[in-house]
Amino acid sequence: QVQLVESGGGLVQAGGSLRLSCVASGRTSSRYAMGWFRQAPGKDRAFVAAVSWTGGMTSYADSVKGRFTISRDNAKNTVYLQTNSLKPEDTAVYYCAGRYADLSSSIYYSEDEYTYWGQGTQVTVSS
Repeated sequence: QVQLVESGGGLVQAGGSLRLSCVASGRTSSRYAMGWFRQAPGKDRAFVAAVSWTGGMTSYADSVKGRFTISRDNAKNTVYLQTNSLKPEDTAVYYCAGRYADLSSSIYYSEDEYTYWGQGTQVTVSS
């Protein structure tokens, strides 16, 4: 069993930044592709960013391109989401997710492609 725990959320003003972290524990492997999703009030959970298990491939939702950066430190079993230039519309609960990767370059975009999920961390951006 693998557990994922997010942290780093909080309340920030528009234009500010947060670094979200997702730490994996339990029966872990370095060969996990990881993703970040978010769910705003009254909305469905949506894809934000994803990274291959090596960290060499990344992908972002159009709404966050140029502002957010996903990265990972496999030695620390941790994935990060650096969020810059935050906007009120970024307000949501942010979730990390993982799954065993088919290939070193594999990227996954859909919720149902992931096996492990964290409990989420709240990001609130005020205007």
